[in-house]
Amino acid sequence: MTTGTALLLFSLGSVLRLDILAWLTAFVLFAVGFWYLWWQLQEWHQLTSDLSSLKRQNTHSIEYDLVLKAMKLTIWRIDIATRTLTFEIDYREGEDSLTSETGISIDRLFTYVAPQHIQQVKKAMTDLMEGKTDELHEQYQILLPHSSSYYWSESFATIDKRDNAGRPLVIVGTSMRIDRQKEIERQLIEARNQAQESDRLKTAFLANMSHEVRTPLNAIVGFSEVLPMAQSEEERNALINLINENNAQLLRLFDDMVSMSKLEAGGSAVKKTHFSLKPLLEEIRVKYEQEAAKKGLTLAIDPLPDDLQLYTDRDRLREILNQYVNNAVKFTASGGITLGCTQQGATLRIWVRDTGKGIPEALCNSQLFERFFKIDEFVPGTGLGLSICRSLAVSLGGTVGVSSTPGKGSTFWVDLELS
Repeated sequence: MTTGTALLLFSLGSVLRLDILAWLTAFVLFAVGFWYLWWQLQEWHQLTSDLSSLKRQNTHSIEYDLVLKAMKLTIWRIDIATRTLTFEIDYREGEDSLTSETGISIDRLFTYVAPQHIQQVKKAMTDLMEGKTDELHEQYQILLPHSSSYYWSESFATIDKRDNAGRPLVIVGTSMRIDRQKEIERQLIEARNQAQESDRLKTAFLANMSHEVRTPLNAIVGFSEVLPMAQSEEERNALINLINENNAQLLRLFDDMVSMSKLEAGGSAVKKTHFSLKPLLEEIRVKYEQEAAKKGLTLAIDPLPDDLQLYTDRDRLREILNQYVNNAVKFTASGGITLGCTQQGATLRIWVRDTGKGIPEALCNSQLFERFFKIDEFVPGTGLGLSICRSLAVSLGGTVGVSSTPGKGSTFWVDLELS
């Protein structure tokens, strides 16, 4: 081989080695660049995924908080191992709800539950913590912190975590204050009871009215038919007196019905004025004097100062005393009836005392002033008079009452403020 040929072959080998090295270098650079680009793409994808997940979590958190706020709920957890309840989020109404940032023991929590609810709440919570039940739903009252009053709470709870054996580890629950709901329930129950009572009173009213109206009407119609056949003036006068008595009874019956209807409808406004008591008592005495005299009864006024003044509704007070005197005349067979008053500090007690048969002590209470209550069913009357007296007295800011001794008589009274 000549020297020139050797030099040519050496030159070709050098060129080939350089090309291979260049290709290898380019390949390595390409591989590194490709890996870097792939790594950047993976990082970008992960970042995008994380941002999307965070965005979803934030959206979920906003919706979660919005629901809690709208429902006015609090979220709490119970660690069964430590028997500790911790409040996490609290959107309940009022700032005086039972809560604790550091947690509160279950046993101490039970001490805040109202006595009438503690057994049911304790049993429901214990069953849930022991895994006997899966859910809890209770309504109960909780003692307000630093107070002696209670508020209503409604709680829902379920098991959040269990151990390998299935025993509960963590309980999650929610509570809300339901004071408004309970108040609405109370008002609805009260309205229902009032409606039932109104229906009962309506039935009793119709039953009593049909009987009480029929009695004097039958007498009026019967005696009127007999009147033309009267043989003497004396007999005629006796029949006329009986008709007049039943007319008066019927008028009193309708007066009671009208008075009760007015009171039920709200009645007219109370019109208080200053007036002297003595002329009012004298007016009532004169009104019933003749009726009392027919039964041989005296009707008198106990001595009282001429200048004794009252500030109240004169017409309503007169109606109360009219009812008292009318009953006294009706239930007194002999003796007399006295009107009077007694001052007790700033209160004036106006009373009507009779010498009638009296009332058993067991009946000398508020029951006597209920509607349609009658001591003697054989005596004509609707049983509305004393109920009207109580309603009128309440409208005047006063009270009514009675004291009685069987066989000796009764004293009915109304207490009113002097000014």
